[in-house]
Amino acid sequence: MSSTTLLVPATSGAGVLRWALRLVAAGLMLQTLFFKFSGAAESVYIFSTLGVEPWGRIGTGVMELIASLLILWPRTTGLGAMLGAGIMGGALLSHALVLGWEIMGDGGQLVIYAAIILLACLLLLFIFRQQLLQLLPQKWRPEL
Repeated sequence: MSSTTLLVPATSGAGVLRWALRLVAAGLMLQTLFFKFSGAAESVYIFSTLGVEPWGRIGTGVMELIASLLILWPRTTGLGAMLGAGIMGGALLSHALVLGWEIMGDGGQLVIYAAIILLACLLLLFIFRQQLLQLLPQKWRPEL
């Protein structure tokens, strides 16, 4: 990522969009941490159904915390978005293949949150693609 991309003022249209996407993705992931770490009934049900309670619940919470922090730190937004997209892709696959769309009468709220986070992370991945490409060795970087 060029240094000028990192220096886009937060008050410009592009800067506001970047921060809005960061706050949506990280904010929603951080909001769910209380439920994962406190052992809320919905979280325990989900991870028990998947056969990975309690370590899957705690591990997922830790990974979501890391992804959120990476997303909020401008120099690592691309990495956080990649991690967040992977986590939310896994969550949506779990709902589609094992859990179902509604958990304990939530009206599909968890699925909607996961889809919103995934969309925000995918948009951040696109916006910060240069940041990720800089991690590749020079000979593997595509010419853009």
